[in-house]
Amino acid sequence: MRPLVAVYGALAVVGLVGTWWFNVASAAAGEDYLGGWFGTAASSSAAVDILVAGVAACVFMVVEGRRLGWRPWTLVLLVVGSFAIAVAFVFPLFLALREQSRSRQEVHA
Repeated sequence: MRPLVAVYGALAVVGLVGTWWFNVASAAAGEDYLGGWFGTAASSSAAVDILVAGVAACVFMVVEGRRLGWRPWTLVLLVVGSFAIAVAFVFPLFLALREQSRSRQEVHA
């Protein structure tokens, strides 16, 4: 396994656990999740930051995935997962998969 795959995989796990820990806590507390995104100026800044970065990541994942010859359904799952699960999970997962894919292409070249 290439070291970058392990690093990206670890970041994906941290992104999944870290985001969902707070998502579950928010739901358990009965909070207005989306309202909390824009509840203060600071949270609004963070929300816009992650939304713009998330859209840019989705564009990159689709373009790069197509360039690497990935199946369309894989790209759909990555884009949907970015917003349904967390960009902090899906983007490092994509990077790990991309690294593995590039590794395989180098071996077959």
